[in-house]
Amino acid sequence: MSDVEKTVFDIPGGLPPRATDAGSVRDPDSAIQAHALAGEQDVETSLRPKSLDEFIGQPKVRSQLDLVLTGARKRGVVPDHVLLSGPPGLGKTTMAMIVAQEMGASLRMTSGPALERAGDLAAMLSNLIEGDVLFIDEIHRIARPAEEMLYMAMEDFRIDVIVGKGPGATSIPLEIAPFTLVGATTRSGMLTGPLRDRFGFVAQMEFYNDEDLTEVVLRAARILGVTIDGDAAYEIASRSRGTPRIANRLLRRVRDFAEVHADGHIDLGAAKAALIVFDVDDLGLDRLDRMVLNALIKGHGGGPVGLTTLAVAVGEEPATVEEVCEPFLVRAGLIARTGRGRVATSAAWNHLGLQAPPEAPGAYTEIHQLEF
Repeated sequence: MSDVEKTVFDIPGGLPPRATDAGSVRDPDSAIQAHALAGEQDVETSLRPKSLDEFIGQPKVRSQLDLVLTGARKRGVVPDHVLLSGPPGLGKTTMAMIVAQEMGASLRMTSGPALERAGDLAAMLSNLIEGDVLFIDEIHRIARPAEEMLYMAMEDFRIDVIVGKGPGATSIPLEIAPFTLVGATTRSGMLTGPLRDRFGFVAQMEFYNDEDLTEVVLRAARILGVTIDGDAAYEIASRSRGTPRIANRLLRRVRDFAEVHADGHIDLGAAKAALIVFDVDDLGLDRLDRMVLNALIKGHGGGPVGLTTLAVAVGEEPATVEEVCEPFLVRAGLIARTGRGRVATSAAWNHLGLQAPPEAPGAYTEIHQLEF
């Protein structure tokens, strides 16, 4: 974004020519141009919407946030602090960038784990100018001393800096410029009450439906200069787990397949063939997801199976199975979590082409018509 501060280094004479693997100087007339390489590196940034009007999906959050920002602009004040919660990949960081863009302000970005000490936060807050937007990703992981300093900064735009140690230590109040804090979290339940209560606007990002994701894929294709049929875009969207980040990633892999094995145009056949190559099935399950289902059904008769046993069966850490695989498998109605362990539902048996036993719990919805 143009309003994000960047440091530019002026190197006399320019950068030296880059050498290829063979040690030769890159030909300036080579088919691979510098702007093409830069475009690939900045692809994620280029796909991010720059305004609320460009943002696809999340209609409730967009309308509510638009009211907050418009009201602040009319009053000539900084907007209330904003908390965005929801699973990864739904656009929380993009929404923070849009807040800064809509307010014509600079965006300062950091993350909760990076703020280990109160001094780290104090240094960042003291450098803010009026109207700046401070974005803290994974804010639930901020250190306790920094969080307590953040309370006063959010509420009174003031922090207390401790100078010295022991009996001679003194507290010096430091005024900071009015700013807007945008916090993002994937685990809103881990936020402390005092921190949550200081946000003036709290938004819950929801998973996307297939129609909105199709629009995301079509928009990304236009930006990337890829020609794609509508049914191919829908096919990619339907396998993206309701997540725009996954949809954009799958589109880039399908684009690679189409450029290598076809004329670069993505039709339905090319999309399906590419997704098979990259181990994404018709429900959006990848190789690890299917390994979990196979271990649960074929290895343990559908369960119940403990998390540790299931992780050993697929050769992964329990945290990987619990945090990477299970959220979607549970949401899609393929696994049920019980007090005795994980149990495969009848939909999981059917997905693997097996007959579900009578005692298997039924899926709560038709998977192909799953609405998020």
